[in-house]
Amino acid sequence: MKKLILIRHGESEWNKLNLFTGWTDVDLTENGCKEAFEAGKLLKAEGYKPELCFTSYLKRAVKTLNNVLDAMNMDYLPVQKSWRLNEKSYGAIQGLNKAETAAKYGDDQVLLWRRSFDVQPPALDMHDERSPRMDPRYNELTDEQVPLTESLKDTIERLMPYYQNVILKALGEHDEIMIVAHGNSLRGIVKELRGMTNEEIIKFNIPTAVPYIFEFDDNMKLTKEFFLGDAEEIAKKMQSVANQGKAK
Repeated sequence: MKKLILIRHGESEWNKLNLFTGWTDVDLTENGCKEAFEAGKLLKAEGYKPELCFTSYLKRAVKTLNNVLDAMNMDYLPVQKSWRLNEKSYGAIQGLNKAETAAKYGDDQVLLWRRSFDVQPPALDMHDERSPRMDPRYNELTDEQVPLTESLKDTIERLMPYYQNVILKALGEHDEIMIVAHGNSLRGIVKELRGMTNEEIIKFNIPTAVPYIFEFDDNMKLTKEFFLGDAEEIAKKMQSVANQGKAK
């Protein structure tokens, strides 16, 4: 049996403030660190033993992974980082309050920017201080690769080459791997694994720091998928994510 563990990062400072984050590199809150550590304790208690980990270039995901591995006493595990696992770029609305933006433009428009399959938020200028072009960690990217805004479709398209050529290959070589990333990059993977429609993925919410387990047979056929933890608490966290983009 093969196992793939997906974990969305713990609560970030901008999650707490209900701001659009995207590629902005914000830190975890104290609660976010605690969430990540508790996720690691749960994985350890349930007997999970990943052999290889993947994460993004953004510190909220990196630090979540570090806390998970600390709780599992598996800090030694090899970790591969890729910008392709970064969150969706929210373009020019990065840094704006989600509820205030919904009050101004309407819940339906903000839902499209947040969760539609192919609608992009307004784009950043390449030389905006929020642009990845201004961040040295992305010097390897060509101007064509630098996301100034992204839809979920765009996020999946830049993620899939890495997922198919690196992550799936690693899963073929190991019994168990773990990916710690972001709501939208992980939803791209989930959409692919579960064969979800564009409409279904709009309504699907991934809670922070809850292990999402996928099990495969030796032929890499998906046999089971489930969130690990208390079902009632997970449902509350999923609903909280869904409510973030609504006007108060």
